[in-house]
Amino acid sequence: MRFDIITLFPELFGPFLTSGVTRRAYQDGRVDVHLWNPRDYGEGNYRRVDDRPFGGGPGMVLMAEPLYLTLEAIRAARQDRVPAPLVLFSPIGEAITQAVVNHWAAGEGAILLCGRYEGVDQRFIDAYVDVQLSLGDFVLSGGEIPAMALLDAVARLQPGVLGDANSSLQDSFNPALDGLLDCPHYTRPEHWRGRSVPPELLGGNHAQIERWRREQRLSITARARPDLIERARASGALSADDEHVLRRAAPGQSPTEL
Repeated sequence: MRFDIITLFPELFGPFLTSGVTRRAYQDGRVDVHLWNPRDYGEGNYRRVDDRPFGGGPGMVLMAEPLYLTLEAIRAARQDRVPAPLVLFSPIGEAITQAVVNHWAAGEGAILLCGRYEGVDQRFIDAYVDVQLSLGDFVLSGGEIPAMALLDAVARLQPGVLGDANSSLQDSFNPALDGLLDCPHYTRPEHWRGRSVPPELLGGNHAQIERWRREQRLSITARARPDLIERARASGALSADDEHVLRRAAPGQSPTEL
């Protein structure tokens, strides 16, 4: 799996690629990351990559030609039999959800374009961008943070990256949890500053533990993301016991009060 990242600030990715559990994926090439700076293909002695927008207005726009030359260099380096998709991070893009992450995690990679300033010349977008993705309904200074978010989410799903192969199965939004949010987690000590671990987790009764965790997931999801409950219900993932838990989960109830 290979990701080529087009960014004016490749130095931002240095700490990201060498820190945390996902560094394993980058270091051994399971997720092969290459950084490309359009300034290397910019115009003139100053390697210009941006200019003022036609029609006036504030800010600068990334020019089409340096991006085109960068993309051509990436295509030549990749030598893909089927050209890798070019992804632009943009407010008009599809929101990055776990389903989106799962799609990219099962693929062979992509070329990620990190926009800056007021955006990218629309002619380049129209000619070469295949997919647009968004991190959410807010504005960032550039596409580097969304690119890191996608890389991190994809890398942790690669075999052998997480210490426990089952860790990702317990993540929020995972189909193994019927798309629900995860339950609360506790560790030692058993008592901390007047707060105790729920007794259901202490007896070693695995059936009781799993039942408690399911109830917590249902309660938390119903309160924080009722849309996920409706999605699970529509897919037939909720049992009669689940529906009973949801009926008695009062709004505003603490996740440990069930």
